[in-house]
Amino acid sequence: MQPTRNEALSKVPEVTLGFWIIKILATTLGETGGDAATMSLGLGYALGTLIFAAIFVAAVGAQVRSRHFQPWLYWLTIVATTTVGTTLADFADRSLGVGYAGGASLLLALLVASLAIWRWSEGSISVDTVATPRVEAFYWATILFSQTLGTALGDWMADTNGLGFGGGALVFGVALALVAAAYAFTSISRVALFWLAFILTRPLGATVGDLLDKPLADGGLALSRYYASGLLIAAIAALICLLPQRAGRHPAAAASVSR
Repeated sequence: MQPTRNEALSKVPEVTLGFWIIKILATTLGETGGDAATMSLGLGYALGTLIFAAIFVAAVGAQVRSRHFQPWLYWLTIVATTTVGTTLADFADRSLGVGYAGGASLLLALLVASLAIWRWSEGSISVDTVATPRVEAFYWATILFSQTLGTALGDWMADTNGLGFGGGALVFGVALALVAAAYAFTSISRVALFWLAFILTRPLGATVGDLLDKPLADGGLALSRYYASGLLIAAIAALICLLPQRAGRHPAAAASVSR
């Protein structure tokens, strides 16, 4: 079936199981890739953040200028948000000494403010409405805050609470499963559940990424950050090619079909 005009204007993918699988892999890549640059390459958190922030700005600019949904560009932008989120959270928590609790609290406030301003300005925070440059700006700002918050939450859970990387991944995995159950068996707002799931995938990916590449003495598997990142890139690329990548439906598109 050919997409309608409004569907073609939508520049975010349809939210399916495949979307969530790729999203989790992308957040895990953000952790291993960010650590590879700041730690393995020795760039440090400040320089790493500047580099990934520049990539993020360029990717968002290309995404906004694009006239239709492009899967590779979209997922590149998502990966850019996860890597800059990783280095930014680590810079705030460790270099600036804000700490996990302080960093998570600040980022949560920024995330809530972003969603509130978006809701006040546009009347909805549903991803189905991401079809104009202004809404895209809200969308990507919210995603950046959520990715950075997720990194801080993952580190806080694994380090401060003594659960380790495996335990932290289990906690966030169970939380994500509960959100999925709420989607399947309750009438809770789908928009609220989407953003809750979107936020939870980031600390899940952060703890899984740390589990893969941290030293054995710290509870990790001691895989090379480059090797782990390469495997994740290959897996994401394969899934983008194999799984359906369709633009999400804009509400106006559904209305035009029903008339």
